[in-house]
Amino acid sequence: MKILVFEYITGGGFNKQDLPDSLAREGRLMLHALLDSLRAHAKDKSGSEINVVVMVDSRVNGLINTDGFDTAIINPEHNSHEEFVRLALQCDAVWPIAPEFDGILQTLCQAVESLGKPLLTSPASAVAVTGNKFNTYRHLKQHHINTVPTRLFAAETWVNQGDAQSLEAELAGKVEEWLVKPIDGVGCTDSYILTNPDDFEQMRSRQGDYVIQPHIQGKKTSLSCLFKDGRGWLLCANLQHFDIINQQYQLSKIIVNDDTDVGSYQYLVDTIAHALPDLWGYVGIDLIETPEQLFVLEINPRLTTSFVGINAALGINVTENILQLLNGDPIINPVCNQPITIKVTTNDSN
Repeated sequence: MKILVFEYITGGGFNKQDLPDSLAREGRLMLHALLDSLRAHAKDKSGSEINVVVMVDSRVNGLINTDGFDTAIINPEHNSHEEFVRLALQCDAVWPIAPEFDGILQTLCQAVESLGKPLLTSPASAVAVTGNKFNTYRHLKQHHINTVPTRLFAAETWVNQGDAQSLEAELAGKVEEWLVKPIDGVGCTDSYILTNPDDFEQMRSRQGDYVIQPHIQGKKTSLSCLFKDGRGWLLCANLQHFDIINQQYQLSKIIVNDDTDVGSYQYLVDTIAHALPDLWGYVGIDLIETPEQLFVLEINPRLTTSFVGINAALGINVTENILQLLNGDPIINPVCNQPITIKVTTNDSN
């Protein structure tokens, strides 16, 4: 099998503009973990022969360890999407890792599907729902899955309108702070905590489509899962640590496999699998947990930063299990069970 790996940020998706530092750092972490696990699988005598082509932005060439694999360097003059399609045509399967904003991940998935090549991630149909925060909210509500109350946001009409009251009614409590985020944003990019009318007024100058949610205080958990045909396998539960800087969340570290007793989450994974049967491969689910309730915040239909620590935490090769999904069910046999800390920013003082 010949696999094309395209991590969008470090693979040339930003070849005509500056690389966003935080996304590039997380992208490198995920890409290195994926390539390491593909190497390990290729060396395993039980594994089928694998050849890999890796797209690499010329500015980070040398920072990405592609030893043993073919490298396609993307220069500023290239059209990265055309290069992606050209390379995909030469491969047997394609593994995109990309943000959801601006429809990037969905467009890549659609391109692969139109070529008739196997995707090693969820299809465009699943990304269309989960890549849009308002669509995700509505879909989860329709399937009676507890989620954070969400509305479309327009700064000029928000104050003194009925949405605030309806969100409070849905939450069944008074909201002291609000969280505004891009409808298709990734991570914490361009998300803001609003506490007073001046904060709302400042949002008027921002372009783009946003949603607004109550700012719920609670434990921020993520679940690392595998999905296929309406079934879900929970790998581990992870604890996310954030700093709040200038009214914005910034992910500082993740403790992968923080909660080693994950049985309580499997029912939720099964429910989401039933509600979103198109989900396939690795999926990250973000939760907010309070003493009273558990809220589903986001569903990420792609590799997430937590993926980086799973092999060390559980001793399983997640990539190998994803490849097994092409022909059957994954065989998940943990050989250890320990928490692993992944630092995302370099200024973490916790």
